Amino acid sequence: MAEAPVSCDCFVSLPPGSRDDHVIFGKNSDRPREEVQEVAHYPAASHPPGSMQECTYIQIPQVEHTHAVILSKPAWMWGAEMGANDQGVCIGNEAVWTREPVSPGEALLGMDLVRLGLERGDSAWAALTVITSLLEQHGQGGPCREDPEPFSYHNTFLLVDRNEAWVLETAGRLWAAQKVTEGVKNISNQLTIGAEVSAEHPELRSVAQAQGWWDGEGEFNFSRVFSPENPPARMELAKQRYKGGTELLQQHDGSVTAEVMISILRDKPSGICMDSGGFCTTGSMVSVLPRDTSLPCIHLFTATPDPSSSVQTTLSGRSHAFRARWTEDMTCTRPTRWRSTPWRPIRMRV
Repeated sequence: MAEAPVSCDCFVSLPPGSRDDHVIFGKNSDRPREEVQEVAHYPAASHPPGSMQECTYIQIPQVEHTHAVILSKPAWMWGAEMGANDQGVCIGNEAVWTREPVSPGEALLGMDLVRLGLERGDSAWAALTVITSLLEQHGQGGPCREDPEPFSYHNTFLLVDRNEAWVLETAGRLWAAQKVTEGVKNISNQLTIGAEVSAEHPELRSVAQAQGWWDGEGEFNFSRVFSPENPPARMELAKQRYKGGTELLQQHDGSVTAEVMISILRDKPSGICMDSGGFCTTGSMVSVLPRDTSLPCIHLFTATPDPSSSVQTTLSGRSHAFRARWTEDMTCTRPTRWRSTPWRPIRMRV
């Protein structure tokens, strides 16, 4: 019996793909159905020299200042599946398997890298450099769920700000990145970067050549070179979800709004809104990042499983501070309360 496709989907629309002069980010987090995914806020902070940060499995040196972040995260881990910071940066990650072996030892989880990129990066590119630097220093690995059954993977990331997006795909400590400045793009458990590599690990090509994966003369196509010869069944099955997401984005290319992104994340026929075996979509996020910096970024989180029937919580950020309010669901006939409140740390559990 084939394995259920296990992981997530990330999407971005940049003008002219968006209807308005907005960058729209979206992600569904597909996790074990019994796992609690919480939405939590952590304020900006200053840290004394020499302090350490305890991540999910390992400690790393802390930086002098960390940005305020709002995260959607499995309750048991330090890191996050997706989130945003007070600088207008959003990040989501995906599981992926490559020709490089997955380390079972304790290192930084991909979800740790999501949070670290948000806490330390003031732009999508800055967050990417944070992640790649930490990846090279500490590596990635360790169990990715509480279940004692081993489950580890490498990661791809979608990093977005008000001006651009970056797709970052990793293989062990190696990585390649592609810059996206217009139109629509999605990632879903596949290596998608071909020959259009905008930035890369300095040893990426030499390692590929030494391993016999690339002859050093022909076109260097990252996904072709680093995709496994015998990919896991879950990675093969995820191709349908990736294709479905691409088609849905292309259908709305030029007219993407928050409502459109929510409808994509609610799509069950494609498998994007997942309910398969022991896994389901346990959290969903949509962000609207106006190009006009005088306007606040708006972040919507379900904080509950199954976005097809969830009500979004709306959070906005202005002047490096988040404020929260409840809003009625954009398609649900049963609205929640509408009220405005000053921002305060929140923690919402399923």
